[in-house]
Amino acid sequence: MKQSVGYSLVETMIALALVSIIATLGYPSYTSYYERVDAGSVEKDFLKIELVMAKYFAAQGSYPASLAAVGMDMDDPWGNPYEYLNMALTNGNGQKRKDRNQVPINTDFDLYSKGPDGKSASPLTSANSQDDIIRANNGAYIGLASEY
Repeated sequence: MKQSVGYSLVETMIALALVSIIATLGYPSYTSYYERVDAGSVEKDFLKIELVMAKYFAAQGSYPASLAAVGMDMDDPWGNPYEYLNMALTNGNGQKRKDRNQVPINTDFDLYSKGPDGKSASPLTSANSQDDIIRANNGAYIGLASEY
């Protein structure tokens, strides 16, 4: 009697089941890692922009009207342009980013990324704003809107 050298169907199915379980468990960690990397990239960009804004303010006595005015009109890791709003040039609170109490989160300028979904709204409590990466408290906070 000759012995078979290959794998049986049951052994192959068990191996495939194990691989799929491992992949299912590993995928959230993989995507979470890349989300943290992208958020870190945005935070570094914000620090660069803040430095340029501070230099501009020191030289001009006011903040620029746009990021393009200081050569910082760049895109976030998801391909969306960073959003900027000079508070001194804005009338009322309509466009300003606001916390849960409807109070503007900055007094100098707003700077934020619309996040992976590319959607945003003025109040941070909006569902469209939860994945935004924001600059708040005049630069004292940079991070996810949902954690502010």
